[in-house]
Amino acid sequence: MPGDRATGELKIAWARSHMPVLEGIRRRFEAELPFKGRTLSMVLHVEAKTAALALALRAGGGNVHLAAGNPLSTDDDVVAALTADGLPTWAKKGEPVSEFHRGVRAMLEADPDIIVDDGADLVVLAHAERPDRGHILGSTEETTTGITRLKAMERAGALRWPAIDVNDASMKHLFDNRYGTGQSTLDGIMNATNLLIAGRVAVVAGYGWCGRGVASRLRGMGAEVVVTEVDPVKAIEARLEGFRVLPMLDAARVADLIVTVTGNRDVVRAEHLKVIKGGCLLANAGHFDIEINKGDLEGLAVSHAVARPGVESYRFADGRTVHLLADGRLINLATGQGHPVEIMDLSFALQARSAEYLARRGQQLVPKVHAVPIEIDREIAGAALGPLGAAIDELTPAQQAYLASWQEGS
Repeated sequence: MPGDRATGELKIAWARSHMPVLEGIRRRFEAELPFKGRTLSMVLHVEAKTAALALALRAGGGNVHLAAGNPLSTDDDVVAALTADGLPTWAKKGEPVSEFHRGVRAMLEADPDIIVDDGADLVVLAHAERPDRGHILGSTEETTTGITRLKAMERAGALRWPAIDVNDASMKHLFDNRYGTGQSTLDGIMNATNLLIAGRVAVVAGYGWCGRGVASRLRGMGAEVVVTEVDPVKAIEARLEGFRVLPMLDAARVADLIVTVTGNRDVVRAEHLKVIKGGCLLANAGHFDIEINKGDLEGLAVSHAVARPGVESYRFADGRTVHLLADGRLINLATGQGHPVEIMDLSFALQARSAEYLARRGQQLVPKVHAVPIEIDREIAGAALGPLGAAIDELTPAQQAYLASWQEGS
């Protein structure tokens, strides 16, 4: 069914009312029009917070186009509201993968000057199908998976324009990846299952910033948390944080819940499914639906059926049953509502300012992955203090001089 415009408008208004940092940037954009005459193509999860970003960019004079970054994460009410407001939006919840790819292609056909990407899907398509750089000034990327792909392209000498690494800005990975992913992943799991977290053995695969957030929130909800890792440094960190650290083959035997947060493929595969504890819930909080090998799951199962919306149960020959959540796709958006609004205020403020940086400076930047300029990172942090009820001290002149003397080596 098509979404409801009025409901979508309410959702967008609610999000904007809790995104004071982005709204402050939007007001400045309205006055300065940094995107006047520019086309911006966005491939992101299409929901209310994303709509707030798209509208802020349009307020800056941009010709903005938006497509879904995931077939299951779209809010159809928001799509209805944006479409009625004249912002071209290619997205529908549960759309076939073929339609999802058509939406990404439509973003390329819009002939963008600036790309705002999630997972580098549009950037990869543009490099494959556009033989030269054209007039693309650059792109912004907000996911670990996307940055991994972009850095691989840079190493291969294939990246044709500057890409701003929003994901690794302090105001992104410290808060979005940890607190956003942590809360929204549990939101998705609980919405899908309506089951108790407390008392369960929960396995978190990957202890990067997102894994840290998921593990801490699961522990806060009363779960016994086990971490699996391939990096010895991260494994030690997890252990010193009080988590058990085991190989997946051992962890799967005791797991009531497994959450994959690695960005890699086949994290849960046949060898693990052959020994997995009956009744285990399988959820993925990584960008692509490849962390849980669905082919192995289907190959080992003798039957499977929908247990409830967002949950598919697979029964093995020995009677064990495991439950795949959200078809192995991004759990926090497929069955949840995505990151909390206040967290996305910070991340999308970074996206908006990074897009502005490309509009103003893109022609002078070399084709490589660039960090978000430190002054933008700190600007967003400063703007967020008041709304979060925080205030900080300032260095006295004597303190500034003292620090300067150390920096000069005196």
